[in-house]
Amino acid sequence: MQKSTISSAVFSDTKPHYELLDGLRGVAAILVVFYHIFEGFSFAEVTNAAGDGIISTLNHGHIAVDFFFILSGFVISYAYDDRWDKMSVGEFFKRRLIRLHPMVIMGALIGAATFFAAGCLQWDGDVTPASLVALALLLTMFMVPALPGLPYEVRGNGEMFPLNGPAWSLFFEYIGNILYALFIRRLSTKALAVLTVALGVAHACFFVGDVSGYGCVGVGWTIDSVNFFGGLVRMLFPFTMGMLLARTFVPRKIKGAFWISATMLVAIFSVPYIASDSSISVNSLYEVACIAVLFPLIVWMGACGTCDNNITSRINKLLGDISYPLYIIHYPLMYIFYAWLIEERRYTLGDTWPVALLVVLASILIAYAALKLYDEPVRRYLARKFLKNK
Repeated sequence: MQKSTISSAVFSDTKPHYELLDGLRGVAAILVVFYHIFEGFSFAEVTNAAGDGIISTLNHGHIAVDFFFILSGFVISYAYDDRWDKMSVGEFFKRRLIRLHPMVIMGALIGAATFFAAGCLQWDGDVTPASLVALALLLTMFMVPALPGLPYEVRGNGEMFPLNGPAWSLFFEYIGNILYALFIRRLSTKALAVLTVALGVAHACFFVGDVSGYGCVGVGWTIDSVNFFGGLVRMLFPFTMGMLLARTFVPRKIKGAFWISATMLVAIFSVPYIASDSSISVNSLYEVACIAVLFPLIVWMGACGTCDNNITSRINKLLGDISYPLYIIHYPLMYIFYAWLIEERRYTLGDTWPVALLVVLASILIAYAALKLYDEPVRRYLARKFLKNK
């Protein structure tokens, strides 16, 4: 939740606001952008048969998504658990759609625009007909995933949402919201703890046992059976853990909580890839440990902390404001960046830093513009029109 007028309109939140959690979400979103920069170097290397595809910097940046899932569970449980006597399931769904879906649509539109600007080229060089791009746009706007190999999977890379890859996490976020409203919210704290532990065991078995063969937690981006089941487990464990943390949260005063937590996120994402020769993925074991232990600790510290001064408060508000827009709209620019890397055969930050910096800054500026000129006005309008308690 964002501490702003639109947040009040959509959530009617009179509870204390966890300002630092907004800021940490923004830090994680920026780290995702940088992670995708380095992912582009590895993707270009593999495409040009010039490397092994291992991301050398911010290797674990993809588990920022898992951090978002924990935050989502924490915030939803905190905001809604005690409201169900005066709020219907339909009202809850309307609130979540108003909060999330306008930027899903914007991300799809930007994705379609950049794909057209790039000549509708698939990764193998074939040209996708405009009619199929229009179909992919429509499906993405309604969160209908593309099946790998079908014509409307327009980039030919197997992505669930080929016009805007990160939308896959919103697909699972929506599933988490549905399960929360219909089932999970009804559980007692003890039953929720049992469910969380069971999901944690499934999570550890799936990823440490390397069922996907990826050697990491990075599943869910496509719709095959392994990725769909893996994506569900990947979302549900941190999501329910975030809920459990919200229900059992006992605050303590922690000075400098934001800076400590932000530094921890950078350090966690920066650990190099951990290779292993056995059937157990040590790299995944590290990521599972981060998700199960370190991320809840960071969320707890963020919820305990307060902004020490006005500068920290402004930083957290700005980071919170741009966090979701940045995450959901930056990847279409990455597609263009990746295509340039492949064509130019460039694989390092030292060789590309001006362009990489331009991509990062452009992503942040576009996200902020989309927030102020589109997302907030649209959400204000929808809240006035469709919500009973504004």
